[in-house]
Amino acid sequence: MKLVLKLEELAMWIGCIILLYFFQVNWWWYLLMFLGPDVSMLGYLAGNKIGAWSYNLFHHKGLALLICVIAYLLKLVFPLFDSDWVFVLGIVLFGHSSMDRFFGYGLKYENGFKFTHLGEKPL
Repeated sequence: MKLVLKLEELAMWIGCIILLYFFQVNWWWYLLMFLGPDVSMLGYLAGNKIGAWSYNLFHHKGLALLICVIAYLLKLVFPLFDSDWVFVLGIVLFGHSSMDRFFGYGLKYENGFKFTHLGEKPL
């Protein structure tokens, strides 16, 4: 079952890469934003509880999907507003979360960075 879950995350990660290709996002912007959510690990400098909260916020797929929906709604309500970058941000966050989960880094528990919803991850 673990292999099936990893393959599912890999498929979502590849799907996000394909979407970014179709949006013709500059590679440097994609790379910057793709690694950006990991800045949330700095929350661990304030302790495990704040670290887990900040990491989970920036690695939650629900937040990524919400950002995509907000971009779509912005486009409907304000047709002249260029909300494509907001949509791309949602795609990047979703892809980053899928990549992390493919490599075994899940959402964090408050008792330490290596304790995730996917199991204990050795550092």
